[in-house]
Amino acid sequence: MFKKVLVANRGEIALRVIRACREMGIKSVAVYSTADADALHVKFADQAVCIGPPPSRLSYLNIPSLISAAEITGADAIHPGYGFLSENADFAEVCRKCKLTWIGPSPDAMRLMGDKIRAREAMAKAGVPMLPGTAGIHDEIQLLEAAARIGLPVILKAAAGGGGRGMKIIHDPDRLANDWNTGRTEALAAFGNPEMFMERYCQKPRHIEIQVIGDKHGHYTHLGERECSIQRRHQKVIEEAPSPRSPRACAPRCRRGQGHHQDRLLQRRHPGVPARQSTAGSTSWR
Repeated sequence: MFKKVLVANRGEIALRVIRACREMGIKSVAVYSTADADALHVKFADQAVCIGPPPSRLSYLNIPSLISAAEITGADAIHPGYGFLSENADFAEVCRKCKLTWIGPSPDAMRLMGDKIRAREAMAKAGVPMLPGTAGIHDEIQLLEAAARIGLPVILKAAAGGGGRGMKIIHDPDRLANDWNTGRTEALAAFGNPEMFMERYCQKPRHIEIQVIGDKHGHYTHLGERECSIQRRHQKVIEEAPSPRSPRACAPRCRRGQGHHQDRLLQRRHPGVPARQSTAGSTSWR
């Protein structure tokens, strides 16, 4: 068990982690920028360290400052919360090299799942059913051929994306090239990576997620599904578990099928899947 955890975040998520640490008898360390010196998470933690000025790139995104704060306070683990550096594989790698436990997915898992094209390839190797789609496309001819093969409508997505940024729904093939280039520009600005891919677009989908969890000793399971279909601009507004919209006749069968695929992924039964999950995570189904 950890003796002291540094929370590399602020606000509500930092408070949640600090509260959990307190309930488990673990000391907590808050970090803060000069603008957050009087924030509640700073007052609630057992220790607090200033890591820089207000701009996030100079404080909450400053890896050397966070590592220094952990070493100064004697923390033996770092919890990134969500946002900021929570999906930064390089930060997780640095923590491990500095003998700090990273409370989150492994760097390999983040690098794999952070690239949607690589993630699709891994899921295909694991035998998980997917919508028809493409890997990276590099010219307009490939773009038109892929759309003809998949069938309109299609959706264009950023390989490194999230939150709906870079997404373009295409019903008219005459718009394809222009929207592809626009999406690449948006993806480059938002994520620093212009790579895009294409999938068949589901016009009235349901968005179902399954929570998964695993440990370093080879124990893996899923925790059932939750309904995430109520969204605004591709962002979830509310989640409900279990899904209330599954037809009663097929719900148990659907859940068993989804659970089976989750087990295949978590236990890496297929040799083509290189990353193993050793904390909590979720996968999306449509």
